[in-house]
Amino acid sequence: MELAEIRTYPVKSAKGVLRPSAQVLPWGLEGDRRWAVMDPLGEVIWVGEHPQLLSVSAAETPEGGLLLSAEGMGELKVPPAAGEAIPIGFPNVDRAVLAHADAHEWFTRLLGKPARLIWLAEPTGRTATEEHGGLPGSFVWDAPLLLVSRSSLKRLDDWIAEGAMERQEHPPAPLDMARFRPNAVIDGAEPFAEDTWTSVRIGDIDFRVLELCDRCAATTWDPATQDRGKEPLRTLARHRRWNGMTWFGIRLAPRNLGELRVGDEVRPS
Repeated sequence: MELAEIRTYPVKSAKGVLRPSAQVLPWGLEGDRRWAVMDPLGEVIWVGEHPQLLSVSAAETPEGGLLLSAEGMGELKVPPAAGEAIPIGFPNVDRAVLAHADAHEWFTRLLGKPARLIWLAEPTGRTATEEHGGLPGSFVWDAPLLLVSRSSLKRLDDWIAEGAMERQEHPPAPLDMARFRPNAVIDGAEPFAEDTWTSVRIGDIDFRVLELCDRCAATTWDPATQDRGKEPLRTLARHRRWNGMTWFGIRLAPRNLGELRVGDEVRPS
């Protein structure tokens, strides 16, 4: 088995970035979800309610800011966040730093509602809820990293196609891996073999498997078109539902730090 893809998400709920390598830090991959968009009440805006965020490309700049772009919006270079630290509503996060006002205006136009861009200055000060291990994290909900398998996605695509044939519908195109917002994508495993792992070594980095990943309505939005459908939750509910939830992928926490590289060997235990 090998590490086939590495993805980070500079802005929570925006497009991911494919990377040849990434540093593993206590809270996850370097540059992963340090920025987020919030409403006037301080609540973080997420893709399940605002799929327009899926159209946003965000690239980190060398000086620590962002380069934002989206269709019909043009590009915006955002300087490093240096505004006021304000209270926000996100699990175990008390405060975040406001970005430049131009970024607030840009996201307000994109979403059609007041919005502000924020930056989490100290990820070590934020932890996931105790339910998910209380580990340090950035603007992720539950764990430092998420791993999914190409073979598991292929099996899910096959199930979706089989269900469409049973309903006498035209089989849909395979799902985009981006729906599941992984950090690490592996290749060469048996479908859903990752369900049974308790730990995994990727290259020189050891990870503890925290739990399987339960899936929400955000996966039903097509990241390319921002259209919503019934998949994959309809099919996951048929084949991968227990404890009242549907499951795809596993959540990881690093036991040591270092660098992940595409092509690294994956050795579960």
